[in-house]
Amino acid sequence: MQRTEKRKIDMTSGPLFGKILLFVLPMMATNLLQVAYNAADMMIVSLSSEANAVGAIGTTSAFINLVLNVFIGFATGANVIVARHIGAREDREASRAVHTALIIGACLGIACTGIGIAVSRPVLMAMNAEGNLLELAVRYSRIYFCGAPFMALTNYAVAILRSKGDTKTPLYILSISGIVNVGFNIFFVVVCGMSVEGVAIATVIANVVSAILLLWRMSRDDGPCRFSFKHLTFDRRSFKNIFRIGLPAAIQGALFSFSNIIIQSSIIKMNNILSPGTEYEPVVEGNAAVANLNGFIYTATNSVCQASVAFTSQNVGACRYDRIKKVMLDCYIISVLVGLTASGIVIGLNRPLLALYGITDGAEGTLKHIAYSTAWAKLMYESLPYCLLAFMEVGQGVVRGLGRSLTSTIISLVGACLLRIVWIFTVFDSNPSLPILYMSYPITWTITGVVVLAVSIILLRKDKRKYEQTRGRQPIES
Repeated sequence: MQRTEKRKIDMTSGPLFGKILLFVLPMMATNLLQVAYNAADMMIVSLSSEANAVGAIGTTSAFINLVLNVFIGFATGANVIVARHIGAREDREASRAVHTALIIGACLGIACTGIGIAVSRPVLMAMNAEGNLLELAVRYSRIYFCGAPFMALTNYAVAILRSKGDTKTPLYILSISGIVNVGFNIFFVVVCGMSVEGVAIATVIANVVSAILLLWRMSRDDGPCRFSFKHLTFDRRSFKNIFRIGLPAAIQGALFSFSNIIIQSSIIKMNNILSPGTEYEPVVEGNAAVANLNGFIYTATNSVCQASVAFTSQNVGACRYDRIKKVMLDCYIISVLVGLTASGIVIGLNRPLLALYGITDGAEGTLKHIAYSTAWAKLMYESLPYCLLAFMEVGQGVVRGLGRSLTSTIISLVGACLLRIVWIFTVFDSNPSLPILYMSYPITWTITGVVVLAVSIILLRKDKRKYEQTRGRQPIES
C-alpha cells in the first residue's frame, strides 16, 4: 500500500504548480519515448532498399490515426470518470469504471483491426497514393492494425493509471516495450532485409508486451485501480458515463484525422506538381520526416493537456472549484513554455535531425532540394508556432475535465477541422503552395484556442455558482 501511495499525486490539496510538473514530466518522458521509438521505425526503415519506405509510413499516419483515435477518445472518457471517482473517494465506483473501460478498450481494438484491414487500400487510394508508395502503405497499415487490440488496452491502462496520478509506471513499462520495438526493428530490417512490414511487425510485438506488463502491474495495485479477472464485469452506469465523455472526444480525434487526410492528399498533389513522373516522392518524404519530428513537440505539449484533464476532473469530484482556476493558469504557462522550447530545439537542430530520415539538401531543382525545402517550409509554418496548439489543447482539457466533452468537440470541429478544410478548398486551391497549405495549422489553432479559453471560464463560473446554490455554502477554498 505504501509503495502505491508514493506513486499517487494528491491533486485536490496543497500547491499545484509543482504537482503538475511532477505529473507532467514522467508522462512527457513516457510519451516522448513512444514517439522516439516510432521515429526509430522511420529512421531504421530508411536503411531498407525501398526508396519510398519513409514516405509510405508517413502517408499512413493520418489514416491510421483516423481509426485509432476512436478508442483513444474513449480512453479520455475513462480518464475523466475514474479521476472523478477517485477525487470523490468513491473506490467501488472507480473499480467498476476501471474494469468497464478495459472491456470497452478490448472490444474497440478488435473492431479497429477489422475495419482498418478492410478499408486500408480504398482509403489510401482516395488519398491519391499510387504505385509503389500505395503498395508499401497498404502493407504497413494492415500489419499495424493487427496490434490494435493490444494498443487499445495499453492506452486504457495508461489512462487509468494517470487518472490517479501515477505517471511513473507507464514510463517504466513503455520504456521496456519501446526497447523491444527498436530491437525487433533492427532485427527485421537490418538482419532479415525486410522493409515497412518489418517495422509494422515490431510495433505489434511491442504493443503486446506493453499491454501484458501494464495489466500485470494493475493486478498488483492496492487501490481502486486494481485489475482482476474476477471483477472484470461490464457496468452499465460506468459505460454510460465513459461513453458520454469519450464519444465526443473520439469523434473529435477522428475528424481531426480526417482533416489531416485531406491535407495529406494535398501533400501528394503538391508532390505531383513539383516532381511529376519520378519514382521517388520528395515532397511526401520531406513532409513525413517533419511530421514525425512534430510528434515530439505535440507529445510534449499534449502531456500538459492530459494533466489539465486529470487535475480538473479530480477537483470537480472533490468540489474544489477554486483550485481549477489555478490548474488552468499553471497548465497554460507550462504548455506555452514547453511548446516554445520543444519547437526551438527541433528547428535549431533541423539539419542533423532531418538527416536521420535521409533528408539532406541538394542543388537547386534536384529531388533532394525539393524534399529539404518541403521539410523547411513545414518547420517554419507549422512547427515554430506549436505553442499555439498547446494553448488550444489545455483549454480543451479543462473543458473535458469539467464534463463538457461535447462542447470541447464542437468548438474544435468548427474552429480547427471545418475551418482547415474550408482553407484547403478555397485559399489553397486558388494558390497551391506549401506555405499556404501549412499556414492552415497556426491560424486554426489560434482561433480555436481563444474560443475554448473563453468557454472554459464561462463554464467554470457556471458550475461553481450551481454548486454554491445547491450546497448552500461556499466551496472549499484551497
